[in-house]
Amino acid sequence: MYLDLLKRVLTNSLFAIEPNVEASPAEFTLGFLDHYIHGPAISMLPIARLENIQTCVIDVIRRNVSGDLVEAGVWRGGATIFMRAILAALEEPHRCVWVADSLEGLPQPDAERFPIEAKAHEGPLMAKEFRHFAVAQEEVAANFAAFNLLDDRVKFLKGWFKDTLAVAPIDQLAVLRMDGDYYESTMDTLRGLYDKVSVGGYVIVDDYGEDEWTNCRQAVDEFRSEHHIADPMIPVDRRCFYWQRT
Repeated sequence: MYLDLLKRVLTNSLFAIEPNVEASPAEFTLGFLDHYIHGPAISMLPIARLENIQTCVIDVIRRNVSGDLVEAGVWRGGATIFMRAILAALEEPHRCVWVADSLEGLPQPDAERFPIEAKAHEGPLMAKEFRHFAVAQEEVAANFAAFNLLDDRVKFLKGWFKDTLAVAPIDQLAVLRMDGDYYESTMDTLRGLYDKVSVGGYVIVDDYGEDEWTNCRQAVDEFRSEHHIADPMIPVDRRCFYWQRT
């Protein structure tokens, strides 16, 4: 009941109805702005994606899959707050939650290589409404503290992924959740952290099905091909997919 309530509080869905992720892009964007960006939500993930996190984290704990939990790209911190809450609810005493983000917004895409990303990045929606998803570390930490979940097992990795993830002091990961939006952020995350994902652990790609404004799918497909990863991609919804490392 605690985790179910927390999912609804984090997503501003306790009394309101979340946007329909299966709707048309225009309808979903309008609902997204109203519900998440202009509202009090701490996570912009649909509840189904938080349930996916819950399923994966509980599974690795029950099967004793080694490693910590990380999200690369955290916005206001909702998904990582939920990860820490799951550890608390299950009285899991050792794993850490890594909060990886520039905390300054999204990086500028390479316009020659990724023109659709560059166009989206400079557009009024991303620049003015979303503010490139920039949220200060102090705000994210305060959100953890509001749920009494800010402790020494919450580890911040502040900076661009290309600079922080490959040298992060992480030994092993049981769950790697990627929400970096763009090709280079996605590829930097995979290159920096995938080798640390334990066999039996999970890799979640929030934007794999987003083809209108990002090359995230291209990055994942190229990395999986280069590393001969044949583990099936499993849909959470039409925009978010994950796989279990075997």
